[in-house]
Amino acid sequence: MTAVQSPSQPTIAPEAAGDAFGVEAVVAAAFGPGRFAKTAERLREGSRPIAGFVAREGERIVGSVRLWPILIGGTQAAFLGPIAVDAAHRKGGLGARLVQECLAAAEALGLEAVLLVGDTPYFGRFGFARAEGVTLPGPVDPRRLLIKVLTGEAPRGVVTRQTQ
Repeated sequence: MTAVQSPSQPTIAPEAAGDAFGVEAVVAAAFGPGRFAKTAERLREGSRPIAGFVAREGERIVGSVRLWPILIGGTQAAFLGPIAVDAAHRKGGLGARLVQECLAAAEALGLEAVLLVGDTPYFGRFGFARAEGVTLPGPVDPRRLLIKVLTGEAPRGVVTRQTQ
């Protein structure tokens, strides 16, 4: 994938090995330490992302998002998140651009679905809908568990993480 940029927007590119510190900083600023107590974090523990993207303003990382390998029932899928955008860049469409990059990567990887925990009014425009018949390994508001099916039927079952 190539970098995406418009004159007034940060550049989006695949995450590189040297981006870890900047990614952690933008995620920590966006979500704080409470993120470690969430069920979504349990799906990421002990795993490595299968794809990730960063938004840069110059050399500074101002946004990030990752895809994590999961199984829904026995179906290969990805868990999207966290989507973190620096406070100064919110409301400008940067989060949407990051989501679009992840969805394109998931399709290119041949995954069957992408799952996330989020709000339907925001993620519905990308084709996400309530994940019926899908259960996370911990508490989550079922109204916020959303799925975008990329191929075939919507998977059902318990979500498990995949470690690499």
